[in-house]
Amino acid sequence: MLAIMLGLALAVAPQANANDAVAGRWKTETRNGVIEIQRCGASICGRLITSDGLRTNPDTRDVNNADAKLRTRQLRGLQILYGFKAVAKGWSGGKIYNAEDGKTYNAEITLAGPDQLKLKGCVFWPLCKTQTWTRIR
Repeated sequence: MLAIMLGLALAVAPQANANDAVAGRWKTETRNGVIEIQRCGASICGRLITSDGLRTNPDTRDVNNADAKLRTRQLRGLQILYGFKAVAKGWSGGKIYNAEDGKTYNAEITLAGPDQLKLKGCVFWPLCKTQTWTRIR
């Protein structure tokens, strides 16, 4: 029994370490956005902390959302990254919500070093765009 539990703990450890490696605050390439990535169960998720628009108007709402019922929610603190699964090269199978157009895209994240990550969002493959985000210290 102890051997089984030890084996399970070791199987989960690499995923936990991978999630820790990406945890923190990241500056986006556009609009001086700041996204906070953290663990969400066995996965990772990310929330919008601030951006140029939120600095100008902290009460900005999700007015472009395709779902009219969600258009009154605040952008500050909005979860925009979710559903990722740790894989050998990073995280895949996730989604990113873009408040500028109100759409959600398939996404994957790879670390490009301790202070940079690559986030690729796709309408469908190969129609993708990749951004480099920089860790905020």
